[in-house]
Amino acid sequence: MSEATTVDLYEVTMAMSYLREGMTGPATFSLFVRDLPPERGFLVAAGLESALDYLGDFHVDQEDVDAFAAALHRPQKDLEPLLGLTFSGRVRAVPEGRIVLAGEPLLEVTAPLPQAQLVETYVLNQLSHQTTIASKAARCVLAAAGHPVVDFSLRRCHGPQAGFQAARLGAMVGFAGTSNVAAATAESIPAVGTMAHSFVEAFASEEDAFRAFARSHPGPVTLLVDTYDTEEGVRVAARVLRDLDRGPGSAIRLDSGDLGSLAARARSLLDDAGLTDVRIIASGGLDEYAVDDLVRSGVPIDAYAVGTRVGVSSDAPYLDSAYKMVEYDGRPVMKLSSAKVTAPGPKQVFRRAAYADVIRLADEQSTDDGSPMLETVMRGGRRIGSRPTLGDCRERFIADLAGLPPAARRTRAPVAPRATNSERLGALARDVRRRIDARTSAAYVPPGPEQAASGSHRSVPR
Repeated sequence: MSEATTVDLYEVTMAMSYLREGMTGPATFSLFVRDLPPERGFLVAAGLESALDYLGDFHVDQEDVDAFAAALHRPQKDLEPLLGLTFSGRVRAVPEGRIVLAGEPLLEVTAPLPQAQLVETYVLNQLSHQTTIASKAARCVLAAAGHPVVDFSLRRCHGPQAGFQAARLGAMVGFAGTSNVAAATAESIPAVGTMAHSFVEAFASEEDAFRAFARSHPGPVTLLVDTYDTEEGVRVAARVLRDLDRGPGSAIRLDSGDLGSLAARARSLLDDAGLTDVRIIASGGLDEYAVDDLVRSGVPIDAYAVGTRVGVSSDAPYLDSAYKMVEYDGRPVMKLSSAKVTAPGPKQVFRRAAYADVIRLADEQSTDDGSPMLETVMRGGRRIGSRPTLGDCRERFIADLAGLPPAARRTRAPVAPRATNSERLGALARDVRRRIDARTSAAYVPPGPEQAASGSHRSVPR
């Protein structure tokens, strides 16, 4: 089976119905985040590249058809219309690394309706998850205020693919390295790592462990000092590093306890030993909130290793994201459900100074010096241009971050800028709503006296 079966079942049932009804006209679907999670002042667009890989390779083969038929308990012949289906559409999207706001389309897909429907699940999954993690990682970089941050999340991420993505996304927003060897190799990210408590426990003493580790690694080393008594561990590490003349570039790591007070005591012990150039690395359940507290308190920590809470975005593990049809066969459409109203028509976002963004219809031009954010990245089911490098994505993030209002950058109680809709978009929404309301009211036949008495009534479709 191919990745075409990585799909919610209702996408298959809808695609079948579209094909049977001959509904293969072009449909545009818009992917956006309705509202930012609590304590978020911005999002970092991510996941586009893996979504484009999926769309470029999308193909429903015979095994996929068999899987669909089995899942639906339907004869194989009922699913045959899906056989050979590929993605031949167009994609406009915000490039990875750019900062986006609530309500702004991250991506718009325009393709024959069955195709655009079938790819929803995978595309929404990739952009939602990766945007979540990239945004969390970016907040860690901001909280660290120039101190290096490294990724230690692989062992507790929700699967190896998620761990790989966390490493890549961290590097995209400014992490200095990752413990994930696969990601480091594939994405040219510096690989970082120290030792585990089990290594220390395997030896008769901390000193034996530290000396053995140093013998195996002739360059600078990082020694984990909190297996037993942290303060004594620092003294032992200092003695070993001084005896072996390993000070420059080396470090100790604190992984538990009151990191602030332990770092202060460790710095004093290292300095007293003449090891002023030995750094202190902190880890152990850190995220942007803990990092922010430590940095603001002025503790002598040189670098931060973040893992579980960042790799799963523990405080905000999902986005209120949606992939909604906004146009079918030239007809703008919208959803009117309570609290989930959508805006009709293909769109463009224009970024203006101080993030006074305006969402316009795709064929509108900016009249106020804004720059368009969505770019055409796929046409005819094929990528346009070369794949951006991780460095390209990082440069976009740095450029967008420079203009982000300080209130949106805050770790706690950030104030997120809000995009506004253009007059034309608002007018179209009102017009489409009127037409929907008119159809709805015309389709309803009020109950007559006899029906009212019996409590029955009916709707007549038009």
